[in-house]
Amino acid sequence: MKYTQNERIMQITEKTLIVGIDVGSEKHYARAFNFRGVEYGKLLVFNNNAEGFAKLKEWTGQIAGSKGFTDVILGMEPTGHYWFNLAENTKKSGMRIVLVNPHHVKKSKELDDNNPSKTDQKDPKTIAMLVKDGRYMEPYVPEGIYKELRTAMESRWRIIKELAAIKNRVSRWICIHFPEFSKVFGDWEGKAALLILNECPTPGKVVEKGINGIIAIWKKHKVRAVGIKRAVKLLESAKASIGTAEGLVSAENELGMLLEDYEGKMRQLEKTMALVEELAKQIPGFEKLLEIKGIGLITAAGFLAEVGDITRFSHPKQIQKLSGLSLKENSSGKHKGETTICKRGRKRLRYYLTFGIMPLLSKNEEFRALHQYYTTRKERPLKKMQSLVALSNKLIRIFYVILTKNVAYDPQKMMADIKRPVVKAA
Repeated sequence: MKYTQNERIMQITEKTLIVGIDVGSEKHYARAFNFRGVEYGKLLVFNNNAEGFAKLKEWTGQIAGSKGFTDVILGMEPTGHYWFNLAENTKKSGMRIVLVNPHHVKKSKELDDNNPSKTDQKDPKTIAMLVKDGRYMEPYVPEGIYKELRTAMESRWRIIKELAAIKNRVSRWICIHFPEFSKVFGDWEGKAALLILNECPTPGKVVEKGINGIIAIWKKHKVRAVGIKRAVKLLESAKASIGTAEGLVSAENELGMLLEDYEGKMRQLEKTMALVEELAKQIPGFEKLLEIKGIGLITAAGFLAEVGDITRFSHPKQIQKLSGLSLKENSSGKHKGETTICKRGRKRLRYYLTFGIMPLLSKNEEFRALHQYYTTRKERPLKKMQSLVALSNKLIRIFYVILTKNVAYDPQKMMADIKRPVVKAA
């Protein structure tokens, strides 16, 4: 995997035709240059469809054939999702695809004309010049089982986000119309609480049902964890409720729709997680990741979905950089600023790693001991968050070794990182 700028520059030779493409939702704009920045041909405007992609292939083929280029490299910005189809179809045609940072395009577009204007004719040249200087990255488009797993985990991410919004709206409804409900039921998502919210959500409806009616609801659905004491407490809370008593018909309708959405999303989540588990089990080494005490399905599957084929990396530090957990320094002269993580790369990968550390600290003795060592050692002790970042990077290295070498997790090697003081003989 080529990842240094020198190696990227060396890949641009006098035989390389550089095509900068400004990606749009319906139309794309392309311009062609050589490794010195000399332009060939005229601006190409092509549609975002099969006919347009064929037009691009013919256009680049004519320029390459007439000017003696043997390689073609297409550079573009990752504009939303509009570049997906273009990249996949041109890659199938044998052309190489690279991406440039949109922030770099924005900052460097004034170099040629000292003008901050942004046009569809100007951007392709700016993109091509960034590629010429090696300021690009090669995108990884997952294929096969890795594509399936990433899509499934993206669906889970979306469902979780939508579920959180629904839960917040239900909690808001309860606070307005029946604030005492939360004191009776610690969690409204419990089965007994959901039954009450579905059948008698307002204080008035609870009073109408009475103790026997409430107990009858729970018995009907075979809920055994609650009984007459909970029913009495609910009824007393309903009688003394300060919840708003206006607009209850519409309010009950709103809550009914929210609960329908909640139940539907929970079914979707269950179905999606079953698919995630089925897909992840097909990836070699996944079962070994789960053998690490504290590592669950979400952390392991999320890591594999974001990283993809682990063999494309030659060193775990590349995954560390991809996750945005590599360190950045802010120093100038005598001033030495605080070192923090760069937060560049795939934020979901960073999420799975950092939040996956928390269960490890509570369940895994080795990680807990290493965290204790990092935060209490005499020389350069780490703060709590710094230690969590260090442990996240440690987890990357462990995952990398397990997946690439097909070995099991070894707690003894983990504990070897703790440098214990050597006692000198008397």
